[in-house]
Amino acid sequence: MSSQSQHQCWIVSAGVIGMENQCVGLAERLDVSFHVKRVRLRAPWKWLSPFLRLGLRFAFDSQSDNLVPPWPNLVIASGRAGAMACLYIKREAAKQGKKVFTVHIQNPVIDPSRFDLVAVPRHDGLLGANVITTRGALHRVTKQRLTDEAARFQDSYGALPEPRLAVVIGGRNAVYDLLPQDMERMAAQLAELAHEIGGSLMVTTSRRTGAENLAILQKALQGTSHKIWDGEGDNPYYAMLGLADAIFVTADSVNMTSEACTTGKPVYVLPLSGGSDKFRRFHQALRDDGMTRPFDGKLKRWFYTPLNDVELVAQRVREMMGKNT
Repeated sequence: MSSQSQHQCWIVSAGVIGMENQCVGLAERLDVSFHVKRVRLRAPWKWLSPFLRLGLRFAFDSQSDNLVPPWPNLVIASGRAGAMACLYIKREAAKQGKKVFTVHIQNPVIDPSRFDLVAVPRHDGLLGANVITTRGALHRVTKQRLTDEAARFQDSYGALPEPRLAVVIGGRNAVYDLLPQDMERMAAQLAELAHEIGGSLMVTTSRRTGAENLAILQKALQGTSHKIWDGEGDNPYYAMLGLADAIFVTADSVNMTSEACTTGKPVYVLPLSGGSDKFRRFHQALRDDGMTRPFDGKLKRWFYTPLNDVELVAQRVREMMGKNT
């Protein structure tokens, strides 16, 4: 699969960036040329998917990208809309004698045997003959990308005093909440640590962080050496991971934690209010594997084998497609 023209790939999703980037990360690791197809379901499929699979050619609304020949050799999908599009493409291509290899990332909710391969994090608990489990989420982080991005942002971030700490802050989601008292606690801890070590903080927040929490953070970090990315201009996220000596990430995102653990650098998980059994299983497993630790106010150094989930899934796809060609 070294030739980009050998296996044309479609990535199919509803356009949710966190989900779509997992698919893109796998396609990039496979070194295939790919097109992103974004689809949305219309009623009644948007209510009943993925269980309603009749009449799929009518399931996608007018804002969806066209799913028409020439069909790709590989489809990587995620989410309910992506799953429906994936099954539709596979069926329509088969009518024309074209075999399409289908990969669904994360639990498709329906029988995984409907896809050629399903990649799910182990905390989902899904098993099957064609299911590969990962320790975290797939992503686009590679050593080369971190090196390149660190060089690109060297002028603005490279001059910050060492040790440099990347701080990745999310916010409210379906199971977590970032309350003002959470932000006050973590911001005070980070400010105290920066003063103690004489280093700097490279901070990125999310739209989910909220204006009130951002104001608390900005006030607490006054007097420290820091940069907070405000969402304007080029995103320095990968550069921050590349330049960091240690990484702090809030507990609300499997994606962000997985990306941090790909670097091999110490990763501290900052607690938020709320949580769920699934998230607790995920974080406990990474702690048990020696990748992450809760922050106790002190900066420490430890070593572990970095997450390599994207390559493991890519290798399985290569093997399975090789057998099917």
